[in-house]
Amino acid sequence: MARLLSLAAGVQLDVAPVDMATVAHDAGWPAVGIWFDGKTWTNETSREVRQRLDDTGVIALDIEPIIPSEDGNDFAEQLIEAAAIIGARHILFTSRLKDQSRTTDRYQQVCEMARPHGIKVVCEFLPIFPLNSLPMAKEIVTTSAASNGGVLIDNLHLSRSGASVEDVRAMPTELFPYLQICDAPAQRPAEFGGLLDEALNGRLCPGEGLLPIAELLKAVPNVPLSFEVRSKFLRDISDPVERAKYLLKFAQQTCGDL
Repeated sequence: MARLLSLAAGVQLDVAPVDMATVAHDAGWPAVGIWFDGKTWTNETSREVRQRLDDTGVIALDIEPIIPSEDGNDFAEQLIEAAAIIGARHILFTSRLKDQSRTTDRYQQVCEMARPHGIKVVCEFLPIFPLNSLPMAKEIVTTSAASNGGVLIDNLHLSRSGASVEDVRAMPTELFPYLQICDAPAQRPAEFGGLLDEALNGRLCPGEGLLPIAELLKAVPNVPLSFEVRSKFLRDISDPVERAKYLLKFAQQTCGDL
């Protein structure tokens, strides 16, 4: 079964949400991620994004992010409403809260709000956040007991958090509704600043680095793949459609038949 390939929102943060479906469609992507900014998103944005998705036939694989923190509104209610309108299949959740029990409580609340809309809420771990490991994300999802919960593995974060594909194999595959994929050198940056810069600017297209992508895809078969290649190199390709076409070539060559 061919996997559904999606252009992650983080690749195209300079593209307005309403234009993401058009860019994805024109570049040949069947699915796309949508970035939600609670300070600028309106009901009209939701309607326009849904219309563009309908017009192009592009699938909204996910919408992101919900990030509870100590100092602000996470816009969860507004994002869930937008997700329901545009027909997003998944909502991406992570957390800057240091107290894991508070993160679990908020995750459970988000899942409860999203459940009536048939939307899964994936819990993503990042080594640059307090929610920083695969076991932690699994524990949050398991403790919440949410029927629409899951863990999102970004293979860069998996590597940089010190986990391995073997750790993934030890968990039920149904825990992982889709994966985020990029590539990178084998060696982990030594400092926090290096980790942050790599995550935001230094990712490679699949096949350009040494992360065990094929092994991960064999461990979690038959789920969609979102290509989260945040890269200064890609951003320097000024035309978003050409940028998306460039990445799609690598996605198809490296991952399309696995």
